Amino acid sequence: MSRLLPGILAMAAVVVASNILVQHLLGDWLTWGALTYPLAFLVTDIMNRVYGPAVARKVVFAGFLTGVACSVVAAGLDKTTLRIAVASGAAFLSAQLLDITIFNRLRGINWWLPPLAATVAGSVLDTVVFFFIAFAPALSGIFPHDDVAWANEALPLLGVGPVQPLWVSLAVADWSVKMAQAVLALIPFRIIVGNLIERRTQI
Repeated sequence: MSRLLPGILAMAAVVVASNILVQHLLGDWLTWGALTYPLAFLVTDIMNRVYGPAVARKVVFAGFLTGVACSVVAAGLDKTTLRIAVASGAAFLSAQLLDITIFNRLRGINWWLPPLAATVAGSVLDTVVFFFIAFAPALSGIFPHDDVAWANEALPLLGVGPVQPLWVSLAVADWSVKMAQAVLALIPFRIIVGNLIERRTQI
């Protein structure tokens, strides 16, 4: 349990903060939650590198349950819909489990490729799953009470590109932030993993 607790607390903090910050806009295409959510991949990769995939999966499932709890609270406050909640949960769980799988396949190569490749792949899946389930017209029949017409307004991509539904611009902007953080996260990953491994060898 001592190995799990820091990871669970860190993941829960990321999930709770992201659920709160996603309600606040950052420019035209992002929310503040886009800046905190990618940290979930950092937490997963650190736990995977130091303690292995089994522990990492337990931390991910704890994060998933935290997200479900946040969705229940948000629904009670009319801050989210069933469609958004399903999209969020499906994206988080599938992306984090893919991250763990890819990390393990690349584990023995070097220190930076496993977290980078795993985070990039997980981020792509996370973005596609969330935005498609949350806003694509193809799924409107499954969620008839959730109006997503606003997200399907035809606009230039990110304000300058070819005309696309608004949600495509939101997805591209969100994915771009995740890609930037995938690279930047290598610094804290290296430092934190080194410190944790050093502590383990001293015990």
